[in-house]
Amino acid sequence: MDLAHEFTFSARLAPAVRVGDGPFGRRHIREVLGGEVKGERINGTVGTGGADWVLVGPDGWGRLDVRLTILTDDGAAIYVQYRGVIEYNEAAHAANAGERSSEYADHYFRIAPRLETGDERYAWVNRTVFVGEGRLHPGPVVEYRVSRVV
Repeated sequence: MDLAHEFTFSARLAPAVRVGDGPFGRRHIREVLGGEVKGERINGTVGTGGADWVLVGPDGWGRLDVRLTILTDDGAAIYVQYRGVIEYNEAAHAANAGERSSEYADHYFRIAPRLETGDERYAWVNRTVFVGEGRLHPGPVVEYRVSRVV
């Protein structure tokens, strides 16, 4: 099994709505405000209206539950949903505090996105498995390198 880079995307996030400590951990919700997507086959913007429902467990790790839309430069809409995990270590906390960006190698931050569209030009995404790694920037902005499993 091999990986091939497919696209990189970034998303600007609203300040967290802190739901608070619940039975499964501390819940934060961050609305997606926009962003951009760059790749050989997929280019465009990240639409508004998506969100990240993060659950931070007692172990300090975040469990991601994200939904957003990619709007391609040629007029297609691609729904993206992913789960993942993020290690909230010193690098992640510094980025969330606006002090500096984290690098991909600074912390374990992985996602498994599923893409879906009805646009025939991008029908291949409906049959492709993707994985990604993330990093954080002040703003807050999240950035991912997404690869397809080949």
